[in-house]
Amino acid sequence: MGAPGPVAPLDRPPPPQQPKSAGCGSGSCGCASNASKSSAPAPAPPSAAASPAVPKQVPPPSAFGKWWKKRFGPKKLPGSGIPARKVIRFLVKARVVSQALFLGIFLWFLFATAFRGSFSAEAGKAIRMPLPVEAFLLADPFVAAMTFLSTHTVYRGLAWSLVILALTLLFGRVFCGWICPFGTLHHFFGWIFPSRYLKGNKRVESNKTKGWQRGKFYMMWGFLGAAAAGSAIGGLFDPICVAVRAIGLGVVPALQYLGIRGATVAADSNVRAVQNASDGAQDFFSQTVWTANQGYFHQTWFIVFALIAILFMNRIIPRFWCRALCPLGSFLGVLSRFAIFGMEKDHAKCTDCNLCLVQCQGADSPQGGVKHRQDECFVCFNCEAACPEDVIKFKFLPNRKSEIVKPDLQRRTLLASTAAGAAAIPAMRIANWPDRAYSEKVIRPPGSVDEREFLERCIRCAECMKVCPNNALHPAFFEAGLEGLWTPILVPRIGYCEFSCVLCGQVCPTGAIQKIDEKQKMGIGQKPISIGTAMYDQGRCLPWAMATPCIVCEEFCPTSPKAIWAEDVEVPKREAHYEAGGEHAKMTTIKVQRPHVDPSLCIGCGACEKVCPIVDKPAVYVTSAGETRSKTNVILLENTSYTS
Repeated sequence: MGAPGPVAPLDRPPPPQQPKSAGCGSGSCGCASNASKSSAPAPAPPSAAASPAVPKQVPPPSAFGKWWKKRFGPKKLPGSGIPARKVIRFLVKARVVSQALFLGIFLWFLFATAFRGSFSAEAGKAIRMPLPVEAFLLADPFVAAMTFLSTHTVYRGLAWSLVILALTLLFGRVFCGWICPFGTLHHFFGWIFPSRYLKGNKRVESNKTKGWQRGKFYMMWGFLGAAAAGSAIGGLFDPICVAVRAIGLGVVPALQYLGIRGATVAADSNVRAVQNASDGAQDFFSQTVWTANQGYFHQTWFIVFALIAILFMNRIIPRFWCRALCPLGSFLGVLSRFAIFGMEKDHAKCTDCNLCLVQCQGADSPQGGVKHRQDECFVCFNCEAACPEDVIKFKFLPNRKSEIVKPDLQRRTLLASTAAGAAAIPAMRIANWPDRAYSEKVIRPPGSVDEREFLERCIRCAECMKVCPNNALHPAFFEAGLEGLWTPILVPRIGYCEFSCVLCGQVCPTGAIQKIDEKQKMGIGQKPISIGTAMYDQGRCLPWAMATPCIVCEEFCPTSPKAIWAEDVEVPKREAHYEAGGEHAKMTTIKVQRPHVDPSLCIGCGACEKVCPIVDKPAVYVTSAGETRSKTNVILLENTSYTS
């Protein structure tokens, strides 16, 4: 029996022996003798490494870190919690990177679709775009199909669309989920402005396949029918055309307007730091995003409002444009039936958690118990990444039993849509005959082909309007009839056609505006290209009607010899005050120069109309009469065709 006290547990190893103390030195505890007996030095104090580790204090995550982890961090899956394959998780992130990359390239090309130099400084030098700014349009398969049907030829640059077709035949509508900048814009808008309406069961219901999604297929067939009848009017709804037109003609000029107004406020603040920052921002944006002068575009309010309305609809129906209206997505959806990559589902494993539906972009029925819609799928992989039961698998050569590969369309409705599109073109041309009912306001860009062929090729992409250095080209509203909606026309009162500029033809993706060179445009060694003829309203012209000297139009005429020439005449003029004591003003005679137009030299550039000092309604104006591209809209009876 030992002494009473604590007993060491038998199932644990004995504690290590503590080294004996060298003594306290007091002698009261008996250690003094040990200290005196031992001459060995005192043991060194324990090092820091030997001291017990102190746990590091982990700083709490920042607000951004919490948001990032909540948004992009790994999420615990409900149910069986089976994580998605690593390759799928990687592809989801790669898809996001791809969307951001292609949207950035698209905006870069769009901002670069502008001339920011000086023609006077570059005299004699051919000016071209340094980047293929029309690349996204050249790679558009729907544009290629429309122009092929309308012209029976394939424009050489549109051969790039074969790359998108090949991707579709391999992977389905991968263009919609990975590349399309307009689709990414809608995806981004829905992500950054989430709707409270689309939560819980409402979001699940909104992402289920709806019958109205078939409408975009009927619309696509209608546009192809119109193309077969000779019009590329389907460009009004092509997503790349819509993006270039709405952002290039509406959003960018609006931002420039706000930027200029902000710079004015900064200049008035009299704070040097604010003024310097404003000047630096103006210099940067004027060299990269907008142009030196504020851009205005005729009747763009409708284009901007349409864009806002479409973006707003994403708060009610995710990816509204892609699901309901996009003809390019429909075209690729029809071709995706031949894709060798697709979805395969194990319906027996599905627990109806609906997580796949919450994350679905295309409303393509990824949930179990129903067949997957290959024609609606954007190949975003969100459904497989979200599925906790390992129901969904994307793979090559999947089992097609759980898929619907072609659009669910009614044959009679499809034929009726195609016929309606084809019948709409002659109906519109009866009201506005391209070869007969000429409008003096329909002044097409230099190099444009004949009006009927122009409507066959023009896709209303607005590239020519965006690149015009003088802000001369604008989208037509109804000047060219309903069929000519948003085709380019010259509005000389806003801007004139630069004499040596051929940039509009350089960026046209379909050949509606031919790629002419400076020699053809200016008539070096040949007859110059004319887009119209200047006319005089003698009742408003200062030398003609008001005995007032003015020769501004003649000075700005760019041709050589000048198409506007002045006639020296003496005209009577009444003095501005009455004679002394009388009621009549004295009559004098002054010399004025009355302007005249030589129609054989006028090219209709509009410089005279632009600079006319009569501001509200100029005394000299340009009409489309005498345009080189037409053999019937002529003033002088001669063959002026240059397109053959």
